[in-house]
Amino acid sequence: RTMSEAELSQDPLDAIADQFRAGVEIKDRKYRFSTYRTCFVGKDAVSFMVQDGLASSREEAVQLGQSIMTELNLFEHVERDHEFKDDFLFYRFIEGRGDASINQATGKKFSWGDYLAPTSASETNLKLQPVMPLPDLDNVPLGEIHVAGRVWPLDEHNITLLNHVHPTAWTDPQPKNKYDLVVIGAGAAGLVTSSGAAGVGARVALIEANLLGGDCLNSGCVPSKSLIHAAQLAHMCNNSESLAESGISINGKVEINFPKIMERVRRIRAEISHHDSASRFTKELGVEVFMGRAKFLDKTSVVVNGTVLRFNKAVIATGGYPSLIPMPGLKELNGLNMYPGQNLRPYVMTNETFFNMTEQPKKLVVIGPGVIGLEMAQAMQRLGTDTVVLGRSGRILPKEDLDHSTIIQSQLEKDGITFKLSVKEYVSIELTGKVLDNDLPEISFKIREEVGGEKVITEILVDAVLVASGRRPNVTGMDLEAAGVEYDSRVGIKVNDKLQSTNSKIFSAGDCCSTFKFTHAADFMARTVIRNALFFGKDKMSNLLIPYATFTDPEIASVGLYGKDLDKNGIKYRTFEKHFTENDRSICDSDTTGMVRIRVEDKSDKILGATIIGKGAGNMISEITLAMQSNTGLGSLAAVIHPYPTNAEAIRQSGDLFNRTKLTPAVKSILRGLVKVQR
Repeated sequence: RTMSEAELSQDPLDAIADQFRAGVEIKDRKYRFSTYRTCFVGKDAVSFMVQDGLASSREEAVQLGQSIMTELNLFEHVERDHEFKDDFLFYRFIEGRGDASINQATGKKFSWGDYLAPTSASETNLKLQPVMPLPDLDNVPLGEIHVAGRVWPLDEHNITLLNHVHPTAWTDPQPKNKYDLVVIGAGAAGLVTSSGAAGVGARVALIEANLLGGDCLNSGCVPSKSLIHAAQLAHMCNNSESLAESGISINGKVEINFPKIMERVRRIRAEISHHDSASRFTKELGVEVFMGRAKFLDKTSVVVNGTVLRFNKAVIATGGYPSLIPMPGLKELNGLNMYPGQNLRPYVMTNETFFNMTEQPKKLVVIGPGVIGLEMAQAMQRLGTDTVVLGRSGRILPKEDLDHSTIIQSQLEKDGITFKLSVKEYVSIELTGKVLDNDLPEISFKIREEVGGEKVITEILVDAVLVASGRRPNVTGMDLEAAGVEYDSRVGIKVNDKLQSTNSKIFSAGDCCSTFKFTHAADFMARTVIRNALFFGKDKMSNLLIPYATFTDPEIASVGLYGKDLDKNGIKYRTFEKHFTENDRSICDSDTTGMVRIRVEDKSDKILGATIIGKGAGNMISEITLAMQSNTGLGSLAAVIHPYPTNAEAIRQSGDLFNRTKLTPAVKSILRGLVKVQR
């Protein structure tokens, strides 16, 4: 047929899709004992495309239909089990799961790029710095200003990120029936729960007030590891002693382009963000996405943006947020850093705003000698920012064995980091009124510490502060009382071992209910919730074996119980260690710091816990985790052939150490006798 001017102006595939939608027969259809609403038949659609001239053959029609299905996400199989086929299979058009509204001025879906503030040339002296794009907050919808305040600059990478994880002018779907599952929170736990449940046929609503992807994508794992990568490269180039030992020298200074480093962090985050995007969850995974804040009305319903959602089961996966220490001036200065603008903005940050930096600080104070604080402290020090780490307990990484945390601290001190770990009081923080030559305001940071047995007030002049002193669960503002869900503002949602709250229809997963605040822990808690909530499962949180790692250099990774845990529970055990000073690959790499430490039952080779400290520890811990999960003993690991030379051989060699303990004098005597017999 002849196409109209409007159709000719469209993308060819879009025009064909419109013709396809208008031509197929939509109606309710039955198969066996099920009724499928408003769907069409694949075989009938193929016949239509051939008859209407959209395809010259049935094979070509299948290829065209597959393109419309996958590239435009126009329709899907009713059970999401099949590609488009020339068969008696039912398909339905994808609609009503939420989508960005159309901007009438552009004729396209709203984008965060529509809110860019106008820029003008500076009237003063030319600066060799690019103008960082910022949102025009006067035009940003009122309900989305909190999103614009968390992510900047609004460059192409952050526009891509926001269009994926919080599309502006989002239109919520219209709920028709009761949901099998309503998930509140779209971090790691919420995303896995909603996609997994939808994948097995459940009707799922996902509610998120801020950014899909949660802490891990937006302000945790992804940006932090991207920054650490740059810091490792800088350290490698600047480590002249190590280079010289290998016969390599670099003439000239290693230049650090901090704005470029941070741009790469934003680019990597944007590239990964499609996996957590609203469009992927609605169009590819079959989840209905609501952008807004959820509040419970009663034990079986929530309201979001004025719309009531009824559910059979619900999951609270709202994650956590960084807590600020009580310190005069800290909350106010952190608040000034929360929203972008052309005025001077002090770098007083938590992890939620740390990766918005565009200028490199000269001196950074990190409050908190835990995982986040140490990872970012070492990265910034290696990139050239003078860094001080503060704490109260007298040591770093308090959950790790003392000798291991001492190894980490020694390396960080070698990098140039200063530690003050006997802080008695955080006295005050305020701006001095001075602006440094990097355009950052100078900050006076005062502490009371114990020095030589006396308490003294120390002032540290810095231009950046990172508060990494702990996190709290997001459990307020949801009217949990109306749902009969008990919680504690410090501990989180109260759950049993099946991750079930005090309301048997409501479960919880992730940081808002667990002390294991890791993305991979949230992932497997979500899988537990799906089985227990939808399939009468009896899986237990206590059965999850959760490894974890701190990505300093050297790395440290652990799984199972520490020695202090075993001592506390009166469990007798033995410890086997293999140091990397005895590992051939470590010697070849001139990186022999660290060891493998494995704890086993006193009377057997059952592994109770392990810690690896050294290069690649985060990757190596998985082998021991698998052994523990499959009940493989340490002695059996000695029989696992490892490629030579690798760092992981130290795990096998730890098994050798265990097996040697079985060579008692009596056993040795028997073996010597067997050898003699054969002479």
